[in-house]
Amino acid sequence: MQAETKTVTLIGIPLEEGSGRGGCAMGPAAYRIAGIASALRELGYAVDDRGDLRPAPASDLPEMAEAKHLPIVGAFTRAIEAETYAAARNGTVPILLGGDHSLSMGSVSGMARHAAELERPLYVMWLDAHSDFNAPETSPSGNIHGMPVAFFCGKAEFAPILPVDRPLVDPKHVYQIGIRSVDEEERRLIRENTVNVFDMRAVDEEGMGSIVKRILSDVREAGALLHVSLDVDFLDPDVAPGVGTTVPGGATFREAHLIMELLHDSGLVSSLDLVELNPFLDDRGRSARVMVELAASLFGRRILDRPTRGG
Repeated sequence: MQAETKTVTLIGIPLEEGSGRGGCAMGPAAYRIAGIASALRELGYAVDDRGDLRPAPASDLPEMAEAKHLPIVGAFTRAIEAETYAAARNGTVPILLGGDHSLSMGSVSGMARHAAELERPLYVMWLDAHSDFNAPETSPSGNIHGMPVAFFCGKAEFAPILPVDRPLVDPKHVYQIGIRSVDEEERRLIRENTVNVFDMRAVDEEGMGSIVKRILSDVREAGALLHVSLDVDFLDPDVAPGVGTTVPGGATFREAHLIMELLHDSGLVSSLDLVELNPFLDDRGRSARVMVELAASLFGRRILDRPTRGG
């Protein structure tokens, strides 16, 4: 990405019904208050803030105990898919301000449609404590924010939210980093579909930089678009407490910034989700500020000057 020629499109997603608890709907406002637009403008980007999507519930989608609030989540999925696709087709980088992780059903599907039109594959880097590969029949909770990866890979059966012939993501093109909480049936589905999973043990043993460089090499070799989906709970709760699904042992502040810096250096990122921020659970806006700082690193801000000065 070249900052002097790029426009980013901010799309607010005040969606919390996929998560099973309130608070995530305040996420877009928190990101804006934390200065995401000004941070990107300071880096030389033009920023098109499209405001928040607020679709009416979809009357054609049924209520399902196995997929709670489907009419609401389904309506958001359709609106997000269309908005993400339009932003990417117009040559901008869509940034989805969430909102719970069910929003990725729409954002990734929109990018998959755009990639298919370009006749290029779409790869997904999933930075999260959870694999989110449940289907309605395997989910212990019925909360749809645990299902988006299975959905955009075509492995989660709902009532028809998007066209059945929509472009899908090959599970082999999904790279999950930081995983440390997976349901039993979900583990089986991940293994059967050969999703690439780097849990925190892999991070500890191999190093974050080595893993990310290997993934970026795969993306570059495939000539693919890359969608990055960053969940607040990817980070250790000591770094970012403002999330309803905290899992100890997450990525450190520097590990997360390293990923963002490597992503920027690669020039491969086509779109970004910032998800699961719950300001109601945050510590005076700390998590929102950390997420904005990470987004800024992805778009070119450096923590340290390169090369390192001696003396």
